[in-house]
Amino acid sequence: MPYSARSRAIEPFHVMALLARANELQALGHDVIHLEIGEPDFSTAAPIVAAGQAALAAGHTRYTAARGLPQLREAIARFYARRHRLTIDPGRILITPGGSGALLLATSLLVDPGRHWLLADPGYPCNRHFLRLVEGDAQLVPVGPEQRYQLTPELVERYWREQSVGALVASPANPTGTLLRRDELAALSAALRVRGGHLVVDEIYHGLTYGVDAPSVLEVDDDAFVLNSFSKYFGMTGWRLGWLVAPAAAVPELEKLAQNLYISASTLAQHAALACFEEETLAILEARRAEFARRRDYLLPALRELGFGIAVEPEGAFYLYADIGAFGGDAFAFCRHFLEREFVAITPGVDFGRHLAGRHVRFAYTQSLPRLEQAVERIARGLRSWRPDAL
Repeated sequence: MPYSARSRAIEPFHVMALLARANELQALGHDVIHLEIGEPDFSTAAPIVAAGQAALAAGHTRYTAARGLPQLREAIARFYARRHRLTIDPGRILITPGGSGALLLATSLLVDPGRHWLLADPGYPCNRHFLRLVEGDAQLVPVGPEQRYQLTPELVERYWREQSVGALVASPANPTGTLLRRDELAALSAALRVRGGHLVVDEIYHGLTYGVDAPSVLEVDDDAFVLNSFSKYFGMTGWRLGWLVAPAAAVPELEKLAQNLYISASTLAQHAALACFEEETLAILEARRAEFARRRDYLLPALRELGFGIAVEPEGAFYLYADIGAFGGDAFAFCRHFLEREFVAITPGVDFGRHLAGRHVRFAYTQSLPRLEQAVERIARGLRSWRPDAL
């Protein structure tokens, strides 16, 4: 019996084939440098782990309410007040199983079959796949350095269709690390509002910015939907915990969806996350942010010197999206070459969309500076042996 058309239409993460091969090479004894995975190399901060252990010992193992622990939603609201000087009613915050859970709620609420959101291309691939999951679609909008890889009001006007119901943007963005400024968020909000569209903003990499703070869309549009996560800045990837901030009128419908889709987020993870906002924890996280900035400031000029095209300096996340046009060949073959010959794993652009995907790769600076230095040495050597026409 055939599987659903929905399932067949959702593309795989192409990098997973490279990751599987990288793991095979490691098992054979090779020293693989992983620059392909979007996961901080730091383990979860000790105060968060201790809070999780204490919660487990105290028997906090039952379901919470679908919206999440009240004290965690209140802590997040206080965090918005501290970081953005925003007064957010905790009742507007829903705790979700990772940022993916927040995206699932938003797409389920806002997208009917046959409708679509505008998405920047390149962008995080799961966004378009979640839309397909709810029988919607993604209107991919080609963006480049001239737009700093972000949607603009002009692009909204050009690509808006009768079936359009909103736009999803990310700031900072994966794979490019670019931000939307406060005025840019306001202009996007206005462009969508005049068309009756929703604005959904992925703020999952908030906190991981360098030399500038990323504004929240809620500073300019109180009706926007915000996706966030404890995975990146807070370093809780495996705990699978995120949140969604929504307009108050949408919360009852979202709560109903949460009750049916996943009942509640992990109780243990929620109790652990309460420690994220303690001063001791925030000091650790800020030190890690400074370390990511040092890594970016090393790897960016090093790759440019080797000939990689990085036209826009990333201001957030932990990625460099690089044009390999100067070297020729296809990005997937390029990544395969460096994995097999130099044991450096990087991600091909095909995972992030269609616009010039075959000539871009993504580097994740989620390794220590000494490892990044080793990687650059290997990449320089690998470029000398790269022969695109021989593949």
